[in-house]
Amino acid sequence: MFGDTDELAETLCDLAVPHEDINAVVRMSRRVTDDPELRAAVERSLAVLVEGMGEIRGGAELPELDWPAGPLQRYFPLYVLLAALPAVRAHHRERAIPPEVTRRTLADTGRCLAAHRRRYGTGGILTPHWLTLHFRGELYQLGRLQFQRDRIGSWTGDSVAAAGLPVGTGDLGLGLHVPDFLGPLTPRAVDRSLELARAFFARHYPDEPYQVVTCGSWLLDPQLKRYLPEDSNIVRFQERFRISRLPDEPEDDAPVRFVFGTPDADVARLPRRTVLERAVADHLRGGGHWYVGHGWFRL
Repeated sequence: MFGDTDELAETLCDLAVPHEDINAVVRMSRRVTDDPELRAAVERSLAVLVEGMGEIRGGAELPELDWPAGPLQRYFPLYVLLAALPAVRAHHRERAIPPEVTRRTLADTGRCLAAHRRRYGTGGILTPHWLTLHFRGELYQLGRLQFQRDRIGSWTGDSVAAAGLPVGTGDLGLGLHVPDFLGPLTPRAVDRSLELARAFFARHYPDEPYQVVTCGSWLLDPQLKRYLPEDSNIVRFQERFRISRLPDEPEDDAPVRFVFGTPDADVARLPRRTVLERAVADHLRGGGHWYVGHGWFRL
């Protein structure tokens, strides 16, 4: 299911799994393959993950593992992803996806393990549902940004149609995501990613014409402009978008989670080491709230 221990260790390196996690994952893999109950659980989850490979479904909801809490439960989704690798690579070959795009896309696996350790201090995989997008051929890393094959939601569809574009709610749209641990979000890096996306989807998904890029993120909260310099990377990123919706309900945990690594931090004790940290923390300390903005622009 996972190859021998040497092959598995190399595969984990290819997925950018942090080195401190590799020994534990390799060691427990024998238990997963030798225990009939665990092996059956992997096979059930694998069937759900690869069903309709390549279709736009918004990822897959993997079955819960009925197992006592502990390292095996925390790492279990990783074994499902490992078992899916042959199917993922076969789909990428069918679409003639370049090997370097495959490698960089699936390397988000290691980023989710690093985020789990940063948040909880233990080994495990954070947000396994998120990674099902990568392992189903629905999301690709292209330069600094990630692009998800998706459909335009109602919050953005009306705004797109009102602007005179021949697309709207339910039509194809590329969801844009900004991964962590990948350097600054410079305008040059964003421009390069967009150039790569235009060429990539036209070549490898010619049956899916994408005209619009959408994004839902705390990075699109206009209040950030009150705290950040006008030439900051985040402000310049915001200015690419036409804001289609700002929700009524705040999501204060979104910037706290991404800026400080945890959604449960004591606001009064948040560090203020950078301009962005000071912006997020001071706004909350002053009684303000943060919102996840939704926006779009033409590809």
